Amino acid sequence: MNTVHRGWTDPGIRRIVILSFIALSALVLSAGNALAHAVTEGDAGYIQEIWGVNIIPFMYLGAKHMVTGYDHILFLLGVVFFLYRMKDVGIYVSLFAIGHSTTMLAGVWFGWGINAYIIDAIIGLSVVYKALDNLGAYQRWFGFQPNTKAATLIFGFFHGTGLATKILDYEIASEGLLANLLAFNVGVELGQIMALAVILIVMGFWRKSPNFFRQAYTANVVMMSMGFILMGLQITGYFVAT
Repeated sequence: MNTVHRGWTDPGIRRIVILSFIALSALVLSAGNALAHAVTEGDAGYIQEIWGVNIIPFMYLGAKHMVTGYDHILFLLGVVFFLYRMKDVGIYVSLFAIGHSTTMLAGVWFGWGINAYIIDAIIGLSVVYKALDNLGAYQRWFGFQPNTKAATLIFGFFHGTGLATKILDYEIASEGLLANLLAFNVGVELGQIMALAVILIVMGFWRKSPNFFRQAYTANVVMMSMGFILMGLQITGYFVAT
């Protein structure tokens, strides 16, 4: 981890961080209202119009949400960044899936909802938290390492709540609701497996590079910056909306 920390002293790394920050800022700002859990207009119309059990369509919507949800992808990347054993990857990803699934299903079923700007700001915070964890910040600042498994589960709860909040806005038909929600959740997990497979393949090649640890610092600084951008946009949106 010390090698990662020393990466910032390299002027080339600093330039990469700055350029990456600008590019990623533009990407996020181009997302309109920047609600990472927002359902697209076409999908929202479909959700509102259908009635009864629709297993395959809801599985597709769940998978689509996961693979296009940049907040999920960023957090998932942070979680597995320094995990080398598949057993550890399975444990952490399972904890995230349990948290995400629990609050998404329960939130829609029982009608629990939180202001979308607030929950998405917390999700942005989860990205910042994990990037700082990867940088070893908590050990340097506080002298101890927070429980990473507990943090993954807890932030999984928030990610699921974010999705539940958006789904509730579209008032899904009560007929077939449970089956459709379960199908949506299965789709989310399938999408997560697909995203995770791509991440692990890329990470596998990247870790073979002799410059991996130096570049890892840059990657996590960029990830942290993305989290701060997401937080800022959501907090701004909250005050503008109110």
